[in-house]
Amino acid sequence: MRMLSVSAAVLLITSAAACAAAPPPAPTKIEDATIDRWDPAMDAIVPKDWKIEKLAEGFGWAEGPIWVKSGGYLLFTDVPGNKMWKWSDKGGLEKFLDPSGAANPDMSIWREAGANGLAILDKNTILLANTGNRGIEKLDLKSKQKTPVAMSFEGKKFASPNDVTRMKSSVLFFTDPPYGYKKFDAAPEVEIKFNGVYRMGKDGKVTAIEKELYRPNGVALSPDERTLYVTQSEPTKAIIMAYSLDAGGNVTGKKLFHDATDLVGEKSPGLPDGLAVASDGTIFTSAPGGILVLSKEGKRLGRIDDGKATANCKFGDDGKTLYLTSHTMLARIRLNVSGAGF
Repeated sequence: MRMLSVSAAVLLITSAAACAAAPPPAPTKIEDATIDRWDPAMDAIVPKDWKIEKLAEGFGWAEGPIWVKSGGYLLFTDVPGNKMWKWSDKGGLEKFLDPSGAANPDMSIWREAGANGLAILDKNTILLANTGNRGIEKLDLKSKQKTPVAMSFEGKKFASPNDVTRMKSSVLFFTDPPYGYKKFDAAPEVEIKFNGVYRMGKDGKVTAIEKELYRPNGVALSPDERTLYVTQSEPTKAIIMAYSLDAGGNVTGKKLFHDATDLVGEKSPGLPDGLAVASDGTIFTSAPGGILVLSKEGKRLGRIDDGKATANCKFGDDGKTLYLTSHTMLARIRLNVSGAGF
């Protein structure tokens, strides 16, 4: 073995340290991104000098973004990749959890076996709609240990839970479409004969609040927690439903909130999927052609398009950054409005 000189060894150590301390790649502006302003109200939401930045790419289907205030970072999932990722300005992209969902999925059965939608439980814990594990779980951010929260309904296993949200009172709402399976509804593993929207009360009891949606997907609450929004990812009926809630999180009524079916087309990839709500009640929902911006009354205001099918979005940083999980990419845009809870 040839011995290195002291100076050469010091140079190698110094070079290695420099590489380890190298800053993450700078965000890049997406030049072909567009903003549709269909209503004057969009001017108060998206600044005139807007830009959409690409932060990272190379994912199978990026989903489930949430901002962890206690750590100052974003978590998101790659559902087919079965991984959870962490991103921050300081650290860039880092793998956070592998696998995020099922540990040893049979890929002859599964189409997507990773975790999907995420929600904050407290400063140390998040909730995950774990597609591959067929349930809602909580994840300790330090130990990365998963604990079951809701795994069945009336003795039957869920199919492949997709998204979850939580009231301050700890009442949960979540969706359970069959997207995890290659055969979808026809998969023999599917035990529940409808694709439901569920409520889990503080007592742990799970009830179905919706059995009629063909493809329920994203869930979000209004700032006052008196409305639950649920999207449907169905090309022939691309809609957002609104469910009225009482103070205890019980459903007292429902209505069609917005119909985006007219936007569906080959030149407008994407469907209603994940969504986020601003502190003033404005809704930002994935839809054909990007993120559809709706007033709290359901009026169509405009659209944010980063050039890819956008699966989900959530507010982060100081509350005025909207993070976008868009197919193979993570992106962001600064807005004039803040997310609920900031």
